[in-house]
Amino acid sequence: MTSEELLARLAAVGHAQRLRIIGELADGRVHVSELARRLGLSRPLLYMHLERLEKAGLVAGSLELSDTGKAMKFFELMPFDIHITLDTVLTALREDTLQSAQADREAGRKGKSI
Repeated sequence: MTSEELLARLAAVGHAQRLRIIGELADGRVHVSELARRLGLSRPLLYMHLERLEKAGLVAGSLELSDTGKAMKFFELMPFDIHITLDTVLTALREDTLQSAQADREAGRKGKSI
């Protein structure tokens, strides 16, 4: 996990509404409209929070067709376990360095072939 991925996860759970969403999804997948009703949120605002949670890998959304042919979006929790320790931070920073070095090597190879 890079520091960017770590920060995305921390930011995703670092908001009261997103914690409430996680709590509502703890019992299983829920249709967006139902989730919005339960939480008292507008669907656009809910989608903004769900997108943040989905990008962090904490929830997953899926489209399904109803019997009437209407597209319905459901969300469910993905298994996750977030532990923040000094080792977590240092590992993320090392991964950043490795990825940066690899990107530099690839850029150098592309530059030589031009």
